[in-house]
Amino acid sequence: MESFPLTVAFFDGLGGGEMVMIFFVVLMLFGGQRLPELARGLGKSIREFKKATSGVETEIKRVFEEPAPPRRKRPAPPVIEPLPVDDMLETDSLPPPPKPPANPPT
Repeated sequence: MESFPLTVAFFDGLGGGEMVMIFFVVLMLFGGQRLPELARGLGKSIREFKKATSGVETEIKRVFEEPAPPRRKRPAPPVIEPLPVDDMLETDSLPPPPKPPANPPT
């Protein structure tokens, strides 16, 4: 198996010495009695995170694999017949234009 350096956040290649130093600092901060509690809580949170991400992955895969619902066809819009040009040119139905006043006011 190919080995590669462990990269965590902003650390570039965490080695053995650095890991021992981090463990020592955590041991000094939390004490020997609280360290197993801390590790259990960290393990549970990682497990819950993995469970949640796998649930999301499963849902995404299911959505992409299920066939799309059939599309309903829209009814065709009604055809509107244009009026014949002869009907539009008829002037019999229009009222006569107004007559100008006989004597304009001065």
